[in-house]
Amino acid sequence: MKITMLGTGNAMVTKCYNTTFVITDKDKYFLVDGGGGNQIFNQLEKSNIDWKNIKEIFVTHKHIDHLIGVIWMIRKICRSMKKGEYIGDVNIYAHEELSEIINSISYMLLNKKETDFIGQRVHIVSVKDGEEREIIGNKTVFFDIHSTKAKQFGFSMYYDEDKKLTCCGDEPYNEVEEKYAKNSNWLLHEAFCLYSDREKFKPYEKNHSTVKDACKLAEELNIDNLILYHTEDKNIKNRKNLYLNEGQKYFKGNIFIPDDLESIEL
Repeated sequence: MKITMLGTGNAMVTKCYNTTFVITDKDKYFLVDGGGGNQIFNQLEKSNIDWKNIKEIFVTHKHIDHLIGVIWMIRKICRSMKKGEYIGDVNIYAHEELSEIINSISYMLLNKKETDFIGQRVHIVSVKDGEEREIIGNKTVFFDIHSTKAKQFGFSMYYDEDKKLTCCGDEPYNEVEEKYAKNSNWLLHEAFCLYSDREKFKPYEKNHSTVKDACKLAEELNIDNLILYHTEDKNIKNRKNLYLNEGQKYFKGNIFIPDDLESIEL
């Protein structure tokens, strides 16, 4: 298994793409969020991932930097189905409120020859807090992160029999997530900026974390490997070293600060 970061930035970045990634297990792909536009296809192409092979998609929440790329995916998949070029069905998972939004936007913006496939081969699937599904062959549990803003879900994926990867979404950890996040082999957590830059970027006003916060949390939760994403882009050239230097003061495990298009073997 590997994770490919198509984008690593927060909503307002211009030097990288919005946070979205693909988990690959052999020849199966699980797309998490879509970023803010059709650049998702460019990112997939550069990552050597054929979008027509993506059959499982999860949308964490309704913010446009996560949702709009998924609408583009629906449009292109439906057009490809019409031409007989997309084989099989696609499942798009989201919590109930978001499922309704995805469905409504699709019918408002796409034409009939595209929306004819929704409900037939494009399945918008509502998942509940704590619900278990099999995604790309792996047990996956979706959970409500209890966001203070838009309702948002994360997930834990169990793989290789006894390993676990947990995604906490793009807001600070809430203690209700402990049973999912604790003892994860891999934890994906947002880190809006360095703690030393908190006065400049004001992450707490936006309900986000710093590198220090995320790393202290990972240490407390007994995490092996921590992936930091959803960052600012003003320090993009030196982000890896800056974030790693701050994070290692608080977390003894492995810290990954991926760039766009970087893949990490799990």
